[in-house]
Amino acid sequence: MVLSMAAIVVSFMVVIIWKNMWLKPQRIRSVLQNQGIKGPKPSFLLGNLSEIKRIQSQFSNLSSSSQAEEWFHSLLPFLQHWRKQYGATFMYSTGHRQNLYVGDPKLLKELNRTRTLDLGRSTYVTNTLKPLLGGGIFRVNGSHWSFQRNLIAPQFFLSKIKNMVDFMEESTREIIRKWERIIEQSGGKTAEIVIDNEMKELTADIISKACFGGSYSLGNQIFAKITALENLLAKPSVQFGFLYLRILPTKENKEIWRLAKEIEELILKVLHRHKLQNHMSKYQNQNHTKDLLQVILENTVNDDDGSRSAWGRIWKKLMKRKSETQKMIVDNCKSIYFAGSDSTALLLTWVLIQLSLHPQWQDRLRAEIFETFPDISSHDVLDIDKLRKMKQLSMVVQESLRLYGPAIITSREALEEVKVGDMVVPKGTNILVFLTAIHRDTEIWGEDADEFKPERFEGGVSEACKYPQAYLPFGLGTRICAGQNFALIQADIALVLLLANFSFSISPNYRHSPFYRLVLFPQYGAPLLVTKL
Repeated sequence: MVLSMAAIVVSFMVVIIWKNMWLKPQRIRSVLQNQGIKGPKPSFLLGNLSEIKRIQSQFSNLSSSSQAEEWFHSLLPFLQHWRKQYGATFMYSTGHRQNLYVGDPKLLKELNRTRTLDLGRSTYVTNTLKPLLGGGIFRVNGSHWSFQRNLIAPQFFLSKIKNMVDFMEESTREIIRKWERIIEQSGGKTAEIVIDNEMKELTADIISKACFGGSYSLGNQIFAKITALENLLAKPSVQFGFLYLRILPTKENKEIWRLAKEIEELILKVLHRHKLQNHMSKYQNQNHTKDLLQVILENTVNDDDGSRSAWGRIWKKLMKRKSETQKMIVDNCKSIYFAGSDSTALLLTWVLIQLSLHPQWQDRLRAEIFETFPDISSHDVLDIDKLRKMKQLSMVVQESLRLYGPAIITSREALEEVKVGDMVVPKGTNILVFLTAIHRDTEIWGEDADEFKPERFEGGVSEACKYPQAYLPFGLGTRICAGQNFALIQADIALVLLLANFSFSISPNYRHSPFYRLVLFPQYGAPLLVTKL
């Protein structure tokens, strides 16, 4: 009897494995093949992972100090290899997961125009990042994503960002004073400063003030732990491992769990402070500028009189328990930190590296800065409307995002069968767009696609390339980055103030080796020679 039951269980498990690991993937591949999509032949269980590993091992980042753009060919080389072999759109497998690579600009345009909620975040990617992002806006799909976006996105409208300019400027001036001390201690007018670390410090300070206001010192602790967690999740053993291994109590997993718990505890501490502050403000009839956490809190949590915003009433239906609402707030704080700090720090780092390599553009920007803000040495808050009219600055930032955008990949999963243009995408298909490859495609950008030429954006994106829809530094479709205005204004303010006070040149210790680990960063850091003007 026991043996019979065991045989039934084993047979049942075999059927489940066969269905999920072979039959479903084959059905997806068959639908795509019938539409003319080709790709490498997968093996059972591993898919094309062995081939990916083999191709990857043939390439490595350049270790020389050369500024050549050859590093790009070692960035996800298997995608570039298959693109040459199978065309701009092809399919491949990672284990049982079926991936559709989209590099055709016309199909990208259709993908950008697709508004269905059935095209969501990749389940595998979001599960990998669950300890970091929880159930925040970057992980959830469907109605949960829609409601979270409608709650958070308005806080990043330009009208709201104008209220944040003062502390963006304040944080940047603190960095300026720090650099002045470093240069003074060096005994000259120039000192080597590792820019990427400094930009992380700057953006962490700004996002802490934006999110947590008066509790931003706790915010800096949260940022440090999120950075440590991000580094753990970026390891190949986590990125390409099997999801079920995440439940095993390995040393790596224990560290991930510990950091995730500590981050949640710190955010809850800030959350409780904000609840107390809200009650005190009402009692004392005080008005003060609200930070992001307060806005989210007020829109999701009942006040004393039982009132609730419209979105709060919707959340009440979605979130059955108070703990679920609290968890949503915590997870979105983590999401805003991850996206709002890391990406902007890298944007600033790559812009300053490019300006160091191309001093003529540094001079052009500085001239525009002093023309726009002749009294910039004073401590008046920068006028955001004037800032947005700085054409040269905008061109430089756009070109840097094209060549060295922090996000190099964006992906979507067909949660149900969807139609993208004339193509039918089966349920369960992961759609992948390699942004760096699109942004360097000579058929789209011309033969000088690998060159830093901000002047290509003089007439805007529509005149910069053959297919404007191929410029995607902040993602595509309905899930385009909600905080892009916040990131760009933050970067503009920092660049204006830094260039007004310092000049930058490449240090002999700089090694040009962009490296991908969740985001694109300088593998060996970004030491630059900073000279006080």
